[in-house]
Formats: sequence, C-alpha cells, structure tokens
Amino acid sequence: MTIKNNLAIYQEGESTKNTILFIHGFPYDHFLWNNQTAFLKNYFRCVSYDIRGLGNSPAGDGQFTLEAFVDDVEIMMEEHNLEKPILCGISMGGYIALRAAERLEHKLGGLILCDTKPEADTNEVKLRRAAGVKKINSMGVKKFVAEFVPTCFTEESINSSTEYSEMLSRSLNSDPAGVKGCLLAMAGRTDTSGYLEKIKIPALVICGEHDKLSPPDAMREMAKMIKNSEFVLVPNAAHMSPVENPEFVNKAIKNFFDKNLNKL
Repeated sequence: MTIKNNLAIYQEGESTKNTILFIHGFPYDHFLWNNQTAFLKNYFRCVSYDIRGLGNSPAGDGQFTLEAFVDDVEIMMEEHNLEKPILCGISMGGYIALRAAERLEHKLGGLILCDTKPEADTNEVKLRRAAGVKKINSMGVKKFVAEFVPTCFTEESINSSTEYSEMLSRSLNSDPAGVKGCLLAMAGRTDTSGYLEKIKIPALVICGEHDKLSPPDAMREMAKMIKNSEFVLVPNAAHMSPVENPEFVNKAIKNFFDKNLNKL
C-alpha cells in the first residue's frame, strides 16, 4: 500500500502490462476486488484504491463531490503512469467510471461496469440518501452500515460467504464523515445516460442476476446503448457480483479483454 494525495493505493502485477484500475462501491474499500486482483494480476497490472473517506483513505472534512472522485482518478493516472487504463467500477465506483469516461475517454483503454447505472438520483433516492445521513448522525455509522450492507447480497452469500463477513466487518469501522460524504456525493452526481451512445472504447457490462439495486433489465438496456459492449449476467449473485461469484466474473473479464486487446 502507498499513500499519495491522501489515497491508499494498492498495486499487483507487472507494470509493463495493460492496467485495470479498480474502483470499489459504497461503503466498502479495495478489499472488494481481492478475488479479481489475485487472478487478473497474472495478465494485467492491477491497481485498486480506497475511495476518499473509505478504507484507509482519510475523510478530511468529508465534503465530497463525484467530480472530486473523478479528479482523484485522473491524478492517479498521471502520478502512477497508468497509460490507457481499463476502469473497472462497481455501484458507486461505476458512477465514477462513467463520469470519468465522459471527461477522460481519450485517456482510457476500456470500461468494466458492474452492478451500476448511468442515471442521476431521483428525488426519492435523494431523500433516501438524506435519511441515511440523518441516521448516521442520530444512531451512528455502524447502525447504518449494518442495515445497508445486507441489501447488496443474496441470502446465500449472507449466510455462507466469508467475503461477506469480512466486507461487513470492514465497513462497520468506516469513518462516519467519509460515509456521509459519499452519500452526498452520490446524491449530487450528474446523469451520464446521454454519453453512453458516444462511448467508443470497449465496455463490459456485468450484473448479478438477483441485483435489486441495479436490476438486470436496466443494465442490459444500458449495455445496448454502448456500441462496443458486451452484457454478462452473473448467476448466484446480487449487487456484489464480483464478490459473490468471483470465478465467473474473473473469466468474463479475461475473455472480454482477450477479444479486445487489439483495441486497447
């Protein structure tokens, strides 16, 4: 782990290979991608990091915007010489990846969008984010996390997955300022739907078959809007498909970019 620009950054694999930059979801940390980096480091340079305010990246004043999260991605690309990286984002990480593509596509080699959506929050969802901030202020971050995290997983994963237990435990120790800052950043993000048809780089769209937060039908439609894309439905998984069925997701990523390496 290295700390640069107040971000905890983790690297595996050879620096001479094509890079995948992994962007985790809310309210997790880089551990979400452990199964992917362990496998894909044999074929790619794998870079993961803790989004500002989560994991080992300090929250500071907790005043975050999604634009600032994209700024962090751009700075990492420059400071760590990540040439034409493939951005791999899940959930909130997907929001960051989509906005980064809108701003920086000429600097990217590809996209992997897991269990996410391009639309900005509706009023209903914004109110839910506000309620989350209120709950953290009144009842503490552990109460919020303990109620939120199970909504991302299947019952089977909750009852039997060691990764679920580890991710819950790590998230329970989150900085309240960081979690609230992420909620507000998501509520204030822009809509990237209009850019989907303009994306030229290869894109892999991955969705858990039981995902209720980013439903398969909606993600399939998103994939149809991206010209050079492929949609993959992950069995036995909900919103955390790379964690719940890592072997399937790893194979899908490897196969997709084997077919598209000449376009990177």
